[in-house]
Amino acid sequence: MLLASHSYFSLRYGVLPPDQLVRAAARCGHSVVALTDINNTTGIPDFVRACHQYNIHPIGGIEFRIGDKILYTGIAQNMDGFSNLNRFLSFHNINQKTLPDRAPALENCLWLYPLQSFPVQHTDNEWIGIRLTDRSKLIRARKKTLDRCVIQQPLTFTTELGYLFHRHLRAIEHNTLLSKVDNSMTAEPQQALHTPQALKTAFEQWPQIYANTQRLLLQCSLDFDLQSPKNRKTYTGNSPDDYRLLRKIAWDGFALRYGKGTKYGHERIEKELDTICNLGFATYFLITWDIIKYSLSQGIYHVGRGSGANSIVAYCLNITDVDPIELDLYFERFINPKRSSPPDFDIDYSWRDRDQVTDYIFKRFGSSHTALLGAMSTFQTNAAVREISKVYGLPKGETDLLLDHPNDPKNKNPIVNKILMLAKLMTDFPNLRTIHAGGVLISEQPIFAYTALDMPPKGFPTTQWDMYVAESIGFEKLDILSQRGIGHINESVELIKLSRNEDVNIHDVRRFKTDPKTVELLRSGETIGCFYIESPAMRGLLDKLRCSDYITLVAASSIIRPGVAKSGMMNEYIKRFHNPQGFKYLHPIIEQQLAETYGIMVYQEDVLKVCHHFAGLDLADADVLRRIMSGKHRKKDDIERITKRFFDNCRQRGYPDDIVNELWRQIASFAGYSFSKAHSASYAVESFQSLYLKAHYPLEFIVAVINNFGGFYRTWVYFHEARRLGAEIELPCVNRSKNNTSLNGKSLFIGLGLIESLNANTVHQIIDERAKNGAFKSLSNFTGRVSIGIMQLRMLIRVGAFRFLKQSKSSLLWEAHMLCSKAKPEQSSPRLFEIEEPKFNVPSMTDSPIENAYDEIELLGFPVSLSYFDLLQTRFRGNLDINTLAQQKGKTVKLTVLLVTIKYVWTSKKELMHFGTFITPSGHFIDTVHFSDSLKSYPFTGQGVYLIEGKVSMEFGHPSIEVEKMARLPFQPDPRNEKQRHSCVSVEN
Repeated sequence: MLLASHSYFSLRYGVLPPDQLVRAAARCGHSVVALTDINNTTGIPDFVRACHQYNIHPIGGIEFRIGDKILYTGIAQNMDGFSNLNRFLSFHNINQKTLPDRAPALENCLWLYPLQSFPVQHTDNEWIGIRLTDRSKLIRARKKTLDRCVIQQPLTFTTELGYLFHRHLRAIEHNTLLSKVDNSMTAEPQQALHTPQALKTAFEQWPQIYANTQRLLLQCSLDFDLQSPKNRKTYTGNSPDDYRLLRKIAWDGFALRYGKGTKYGHERIEKELDTICNLGFATYFLITWDIIKYSLSQGIYHVGRGSGANSIVAYCLNITDVDPIELDLYFERFINPKRSSPPDFDIDYSWRDRDQVTDYIFKRFGSSHTALLGAMSTFQTNAAVREISKVYGLPKGETDLLLDHPNDPKNKNPIVNKILMLAKLMTDFPNLRTIHAGGVLISEQPIFAYTALDMPPKGFPTTQWDMYVAESIGFEKLDILSQRGIGHINESVELIKLSRNEDVNIHDVRRFKTDPKTVELLRSGETIGCFYIESPAMRGLLDKLRCSDYITLVAASSIIRPGVAKSGMMNEYIKRFHNPQGFKYLHPIIEQQLAETYGIMVYQEDVLKVCHHFAGLDLADADVLRRIMSGKHRKKDDIERITKRFFDNCRQRGYPDDIVNELWRQIASFAGYSFSKAHSASYAVESFQSLYLKAHYPLEFIVAVINNFGGFYRTWVYFHEARRLGAEIELPCVNRSKNNTSLNGKSLFIGLGLIESLNANTVHQIIDERAKNGAFKSLSNFTGRVSIGIMQLRMLIRVGAFRFLKQSKSSLLWEAHMLCSKAKPEQSSPRLFEIEEPKFNVPSMTDSPIENAYDEIELLGFPVSLSYFDLLQTRFRGNLDINTLAQQKGKTVKLTVLLVTIKYVWTSKKELMHFGTFITPSGHFIDTVHFSDSLKSYPFTGQGVYLIEGKVSMEFGHPSIEVEKMARLPFQPDPRNEKQRHSCVSVEN
């Protein structure tokens, strides 16, 4: 009869997972347990499941607190009461309202108050919760008071170690030393586990309290349904109409996508529609279609991914742009009768548009039935060590020593031992409730029937439990995600309309795949800025595969993933791609199932094919394996069971051990990294869209990339690419620049928002004032119209934003200091009326190009008026013509190159090697390999220009340089360090 207990979801308070709490209570003889976590119901589903396992009667509730102060505990009498408690807590979380001192009157809810705060005027549903430590206060209590008392002895820990752990968690919560934790911050030591008889004996002096408790327990039950689907059941209001509507829009879409189509297309769409409807997934498809229909009506571009892209129905509903017939996508990966959950739809939007779409979903399907999916941030080992170290007052240096050099003799002491012991306990403990990357739930019943809601900074109500709990109780999420690549495409289309007055149908992917200019960019690896295919590794892979078509790009998008690459199968794939007759399949079944990928498992579907057709696993187990590979399954016993069945089945079929072990090695390498073929195909579609835009509208495209915060590379690389594409890069200008980078013909004006430390309010003022009253005529005119401080004004001058005045920056700085006069040294205010501009006598000065470049590096992060190579002390540029690199195989070359990026790789010998990417003086990209022996003598020493010497190597026709020697070259000295600027000028009236 535990009327209150805290699991570890009482964050930084409880120490017991719900299942451990229930198991301990059952072993102690309890038949009824209430879980009342602090300000949340996160643990209720796991708690109820554990209660069923241990034959415990579950009761649910919430302990409402403000800080350390307990206000009251709400106990749900039934599921309606549980929903009401969740709704009450959610209202205050969502509206950021303080909890009231008095509990509201909620139907089917009981309220337990601490003895000292029980209302004088109370209802029949309000009770006094008495703990063991309250008994002394009952001696003089009136009968009227005793009649309202029940036993509410909390369970928070079960051992002395648990109590110690609890105290450390409280110290972490309060960010204080353990020695400063007082009783008001913690649970009493008595909040351990007591037997039912011990509690009855403790209150035998007050039998009515025990009787009240028993009577109250009989009033409460939590019949939480853990099995049935929780998603919205219908779209139209009834299932037959859903089916008819889905058929109608699917066939309409089929006519638009395929025209009359083929016999196979007709058979496939019919088969899919039957399966979708028989398994009850029609509503899921229609809801997704509704969201897509809305976003298309608003001109919002999307990409549909996930296993749903295997579906011809999804293709015909415009959910995806992946044609499953063209790619022969594996139908059973999308959906099969053994699959218990709908296919995944991951819908990507631009980071600028996602909130608008999410807002539509909440309004379309109802805020009471819609929520974003939460997530749980847990303590990881290093973070746990740091947190506990702070509790003991360890200096940061000692904590760093403990983590970086755990075997150091200085770490051998009792305090460190205790820290490590507690950190081990804390690892993977819940720390903070956060938010899933994009999961949305749409429920049949109000969402409060299952969880309370938080309101994170995202601005949309969010469940208090995560995707694993959601799945375990019958929810299927829809992922509404954001990515920068879609922002690139969206803004490109907008810029093309603005600059050229052309409308680009970005969904005309079929044409893009065969467009000659687009294919040539792909083939040549000119993919900087293009979604997913711009990294050095991916550009190298495209070159090695001579990639010039969609099918090859789909494969490349998957084999670049760590699983395939790490297993060594990426290189094997390339070999077989170029010599399809020069290898032997592991087994005839492998040849039959994986001929398209040359006998190599490249996609999740390939693993399913091997497990189903080769090892004889049924489709249900194959689907579990798929979820394991994609990181969506966490049951260890399922993993062990399927592994055993795989090997047992192969043994029964008489397969040689070496073949079985090799296939399992490839399967295991996929864990957490694998793509479905449909997912890779979705990425390849977006890549082709990016390629088409870059091929035909290069400057608009690269500006869009810059304005959406780039991609794989830092911003300066995209400005470099813009220059390669023919743009004239213009420094920021107060008369021409916008907040973002903008395009005027071939002139690309760097946005004011890219100036380091320039206040956003200043930028908006400049743009707004210019729009209202025209261009700025002089520095004085500028300071008279824009409220700006001297430091901000200096930045604008130094970056060249006033170069239209044809004055040196030095003279403008003199003038600026006089305009921002001593009367108002920090800020000049806009003037209401034009006044005669003051005239200054300033020394005649000229700007140094080197000084200008250093100003640009400081304020923009890269030079514009000069290149990094222009800043070198040496004029040596090397002995290599980059255009003949492929003909230099085996030769030693020497050249100066600008570092772009480094990839760090550990070898099988546990030695570090690097893959570098550089830019040559002519602007070409070049790849380098740095083996561990070379790095020991010639390591990287930071960003800059390097002189490298090494041999040219070729791998599948892709050239690189194996660096033998390397040194970073010095730049010319910064003249600003030697120059004194004077601020004294004379003013002429």
